[in-house]
Amino acid sequence: MFPAPVLKKAEELIAACRESHTRLITAESCTGGLIGGVLTEIPGSSDVYERGHIVYSNHAKSVLLGVLPDTLNTYGAVSAETAAAMAQGALRHHPREDAETCRYLAVSVTGIAGPGGGNAEKPVGTVWFGCAVISPHDQTVHTLTEKHIFPGDRHAVRLAAIDKALDLLSDKLLT
Repeated sequence: MFPAPVLKKAEELIAACRESHTRLITAESCTGGLIGGVLTEIPGSSDVYERGHIVYSNHAKSVLLGVLPDTLNTYGAVSAETAAAMAQGALRHHPREDAETCRYLAVSVTGIAGPGGGNAEKPVGTVWFGCAVISPHDQTVHTLTEKHIFPGDRHAVRLAAIDKALDLLSDKLLT
């Protein structure tokens, strides 16, 4: 279902999370749960993959993750502000079972996979990522965002977004 290099990245991420006592959370829009899908392809992923949110509509982003309607109206669903709010909301709006002993790491993805929906400012292939982390010793949420414009059709954009999300999680795990 997923290309071997993507599965390898997911396997390495799961192993690194297990070793570092890190739990993963996903908040996905344009990838529709595929990041969670690739993570759960890995045997033993239940040790570290806490939960996933598929929030395709703006309403779901608001209701399930607490993204403010003002954020969506001002910046749009495909923006740094929305990606950050999605990742932060994935961490904040749900209890963390091992909050005293584990670090929690959330990735969010929101974008325009195509074939329609793009414009001059946000062309098809535009994807914003958010990555938020909260550690047991510092209950402050630290967040970063990144924008990428991926070439290709809908399938290629979504696959590239999955690959980049795994990279971001791995990079954030090391910091």
